[in-house]
Amino acid sequence: MSSNERSDAELLRRARSDPTAFLAFYDRYEEAVVGYFVRRVPDPELVADLTAEVFAAALHAATRYRATRPTAAGWLFTIAHNTLAKSARARRVEAQARRRIGIRDAVSFQTDELDRVEALASSDGWLTGLLEKLPREQADAIRGRVLDERGYPEIAAELETSELVIRKRVSRGLATLRREHEKEKRS
Repeated sequence: MSSNERSDAELLRRARSDPTAFLAFYDRYEEAVVGYFVRRVPDPELVADLTAEVFAAALHAATRYRATRPTAAGWLFTIAHNTLAKSARARRVEAQARRRIGIRDAVSFQTDELDRVEALASSDGWLTGLLEKLPREQADAIRGRVLDERGYPEIAAELETSELVIRKRVSRGLATLRREHEKEKRS
């Protein structure tokens, strides 16, 4: 029997011992879960993170799944809903904490802005020279985010700090790089 013919319940029951079973379950629902988040979250990076969290939670809970309906879609979308609610609460708490201590909201850069910085970096080594002038923490955050194209959570974990701190370092560092670039253009 192919994995397409197996029920959700069977795939989830076998998920812990047979990675191909969970992969089949993932393939069956990935597009639907991504679509659920795309309609509710404007940031594609956050959509990807939330989707990954949903399937990680589903894998963790797979052995506890009890088939009460023909498919596990309702169960999976309950996980998606709870994941989204938890993320929204965390963002509200983080925003309140930032306001309390007088830090404005984290700056988010569009892909085209990051692409411009990367193009400058690869064209003549300009960015590498400027990165050396930045504080090490800002330079490391920019290297991770812009040059290595890694997500804020991954960089924060590596540098053992919060995602907010990494966003601030990237924001401040890129602002400094813009000012330096403007100075060079005027010279």
